[in-house]
Amino acid sequence: MANSKRDLFLKRRLRVRNKQRKVNVGKLRLSVHRSNKNISAQLIDDANGVTLASASTLEKDLGVIGKNNVEAAAKVGAAIAERAKKAGAEECYFDRGGFLFHGKVKALADAAREGGLKF
Repeated sequence: MANSKRDLFLKRRLRVRNKQRKVNVGKLRLSVHRSNKNISAQLIDDANGVTLASASTLEKDLGVIGKNNVEAAAKVGAAIAERAKKAGAEECYFDRGGFLFHGKVKALADAAREGGLKF
C-alpha cells in the first residue's frame, strides 16, 4: 500500500528527531518549521520544556513578512543565533524535522552557524 506524502513526512520527522535525541542528550534543540508561506525556528530546552528563543518570518522587525525564500531563511537564522546568545546558549543540535537539509533549511542553518551557534 502506498503511503501519502504526509505519512512519509511524519515518519521521516520522527526518525530524524529520535536519532538526534539519542545522540544529543541534554543539549538544546534548534527546531525548524517551514510552510509554504513562512519559516520559523525555535531554540528549545527539552529537559525543562521551555522555549528559550524563537524567530520567524512573521515578525515585522525582520522585514520579511510572509516571505519564504532563501534570503528570508538566512535572516531568520541570523536572528535566532543573536537571540540564542542573549539567552546564554551557544551550543545546540539542529532538528530539521522531516524537511530535507537543502535550500531554505540549509540557508537558515548556515546563517545560524555564522551568527555563533555551534551544532
